[in-house]
Amino acid sequence: QVQLVESGGGLVQAGGSLRLSCAASGHTFSNYAMGWFRQAPGKEREFVAALMWSGIITNYADSVKGRFTISRDNAKNTVYLQMNSLKPEDTAVYYCAGGSYYSTAPTQYAYWGQGTQVTVSS
Repeated sequence: QVQLVESGGGLVQAGGSLRLSCAASGHTFSNYAMGWFRQAPGKEREFVAALMWSGIITNYADSVKGRFTISRDNAKNTVYLQMNSLKPEDTAVYYCAGGSYYSTAPTQYAYWGQGTQVTVSS
């Protein structure tokens, strides 16, 4: 069993930056692919970014490509999402997820955090 705890969300003006963190515990963190997803009110959960257990291979949603960066520190059992040039449409609850398979599909991730709210004002 893997426990994931997100932090770093908050309120920021458009054009600003935030860095989300996801601390993992309970299992060998380095064995898992990790992803970030988000869900806005009234919308389905959508893929944001993912990376392989090695941290070398990454994937991003087109809507965040060039603005967001996913990374991991296996020594600290933590995955990060650096978000720059934030837009009001980035407003959502952001979730960290871990799974055995590197994927953009939320169904491929077995472990989820509780989410952290990101609000971008215009």
